[in-house]
Amino acid sequence: MAPKFTWRFLLPKYWLVWIGAAILYIITWLPYPLIKILGRGVGKLIAKLVPKRVAIARRNLELCYPQWSEEKREEVLKENLFRTGMALFETAMGWWWPTWRVRMIGKVEGLDKALNVIKSGRGVFGLVLHNVNLEICCRIIGLAHPCVAFYRKHNNPLIDYMQYHGRNRSNKYMIDKRNAKALIRALDSGEICLYFPDQDYGKAQSLFVPFGGVEQTATTTGTLMFANRADCTPMFITPQYSDKGYLVKIGEPIDYLADNDPTDALTALNEDVLALVNEQPDSYLWMHKRFKTRPDEQPNSLY
Repeated sequence: MAPKFTWRFLLPKYWLVWIGAAILYIITWLPYPLIKILGRGVGKLIAKLVPKRVAIARRNLELCYPQWSEEKREEVLKENLFRTGMALFETAMGWWWPTWRVRMIGKVEGLDKALNVIKSGRGVFGLVLHNVNLEICCRIIGLAHPCVAFYRKHNNPLIDYMQYHGRNRSNKYMIDKRNAKALIRALDSGEICLYFPDQDYGKAQSLFVPFGGVEQTATTTGTLMFANRADCTPMFITPQYSDKGYLVKIGEPIDYLADNDPTDALTALNEDVLALVNEQPDSYLWMHKRFKTRPDEQPNSLY
């Protein structure tokens, strides 16, 4: 059920949220090049205000790319901070920009591949790369073809209300991440559904397979469950940056997730995820503890 507006959102405890949202809304009416300058400034603030998150991103790059020089990893980290700073404004842009303005900077590549799957009577199981520009790119793909997405409710009810309805500006509806049956129903109904296979969700329902330089990375088996139980075709959907703004790339159908050995399937999946990350490594969500969960035989933290 979509969250509804309530008079409680007008209480003083929510005033800071309203003020923050109003400031973001006003800023995003500035010209896009100026917003990018502000995004770089916010990135510099992040480096000073949340050094622990910066340390996580640095460690992730070190773990994932041990073959890179320290100089290259630091260069990617610097650009990643800028991208992360921009993500604040890209969220507001995705939620509140008018359609004409989103269309000016956004493009979808490969939509015909997804539409061909839908015409065949199957749903599209869209495996979305967890890049920092997700919010604006979800709006962009929705303008090309409205989608259904898994999401996690925000702990703050007002932010959850803004998040849900902002993401639904050009999409159909959101499904709570605990409601697997609803996602299967949507796929069986021929929808394009967005799912994130590349985060650490803990040991439960995960296998440990390689990702980059980490030989044992907790990788959710939920991806395999949906690919096998729903009438769908898996395809990668990758949010990227382009010269004009943003590009959402839809890949070719994936045939190795269903009815294959789970370890082999998830190993191949992580290889493909890494190949897509490598296209724009500065755009990936490196501040997430991707390698936090360790197998029982390797209990020591990597962080």
